[in-house]
Amino acid sequence: MTAAVAAVDLGATSGRVMVGHVGPGELRIRQVARFANGPVALPDGLHWNVQGLYRAALDGLRDARTWEKDVASIGIDSWAVDYALLRGGRTLGEPFHYRDARNEAAVERVHTRVDFHDLYARNGLQFLPFNTVYQLGAEDPAVLAAADAMLLVPDLLAYWLTGRQVAERTNASTTGLLDVATRAWDLPLLAALDLPHALLPELVEAGTRIGPLLSPAAEHTGLTDAQVVAVGSHDTASAVVAAPMRESGGAYISCGTWGLVGVETERPVLTDAAREANFTNEGGVDGRTRFLHNVMGLWLLSESIRTWERDGSPVELERLLAEADAVGPDVPIFDANDSMFMAPGDMPARIAQWCEEAGVRAPSSRAEFARSIIESLAQAFADAVARASSLSGQAVDTIHMVGGGALNELLCQRTADRAGVPVVAGPVEATALGNVLVQGRALGAIDGTLESMRSLVRETFAPRTYDPR
Repeated sequence: MTAAVAAVDLGATSGRVMVGHVGPGELRIRQVARFANGPVALPDGLHWNVQGLYRAALDGLRDARTWEKDVASIGIDSWAVDYALLRGGRTLGEPFHYRDARNEAAVERVHTRVDFHDLYARNGLQFLPFNTVYQLGAEDPAVLAAADAMLLVPDLLAYWLTGRQVAERTNASTTGLLDVATRAWDLPLLAALDLPHALLPELVEAGTRIGPLLSPAAEHTGLTDAQVVAVGSHDTASAVVAAPMRESGGAYISCGTWGLVGVETERPVLTDAAREANFTNEGGVDGRTRFLHNVMGLWLLSESIRTWERDGSPVELERLLAEADAVGPDVPIFDANDSMFMAPGDMPARIAQWCEEAGVRAPSSRAEFARSIIESLAQAFADAVARASSLSGQAVDTIHMVGGGALNELLCQRTADRAGVPVVAGPVEATALGNVLVQGRALGAIDGTLESMRSLVRETFAPRTYDPR
């Protein structure tokens, strides 16, 4: 049996709809729609145009129907932590963007009630000022009091498609409101933070059939027989499903706007050392734990390019990377995780400022800036892999680079060089493939464990290996 499914994959800069075919010995995907995504500055802050995203996803699903008439299911994944508040099924404004400045003041507000040491013991999450628990602390109390539901972005789109409000567990684990031990909503924590537990919907596992499409969505897309299936709705959870790791020795880097660097464990790592290293324990498919650290990722490069293009001259990425390769590695290495690089804006100016404050020579050309970013990311990735191995007790002999970063030959090679272990690059579309695989298993087109799904990825997608020099 081969199943045809649609994967809606929403990223921080763009979204795609993919048609996938999955069955024994078969795994194929085709992009049928792509659309832009980005923040919208409103008077009260930075938001997502989530209704525009939903319309683009609907149009993409209609395109999927033209390519494949027998789409049996739809899975949705997106970035984590951001949410919409609803009342009576209607959204109370557009969701805030995780890079909005409102979160900074909320951190102290939350920690006066529950300090970070105790919070980490409860939820296992690294400190990031945009975690949902802090965003909720930044909410207008009147808006929060008016709300009767909170849905993360992929769960919101699934609700609009099906009419059913649920929270898929891998993404729920990024909120800071999930008990890391029981994997259930932490009701005592909600009470300590004065957050109404009624906001939080039923938790479901990846692979759960949420329901058929409501009439408006079915009529618009033509997918009258399709149903929505919960996948690893945090995009990194889906990407790790399709990282072609073997049973031991593999670390992963899901590299796009962010670089999510870590290992997969059977249980959370909640030691003092893990907390002090700011490593996180996020839920994975099939009850696994994604023990990882966030690195700023290719955001540093894409935001630099956006700055350079403001003068009207487009930047060709392939040429820029070739020029960066020719520069050589003797460039400044900066801290890619410094919070000064978080907000949108003039990234090269901030890198130069970091170098000035650190007493090192700043890059002087676009090629040098690009090479400095690549080298700094490669070092941050290598350091995070080494720390993940040490903290988890799992030896690492291979790093799997998946996502858009797998296309960046210079980044892959320099990560291998700095880490001292091979980097296996690919698949680029790991997130969509993980989405498709979980749907395929839910439909009965394939069966087995994560390891068997990864074996199918290895059989159908040839990666490229970069040995350390």
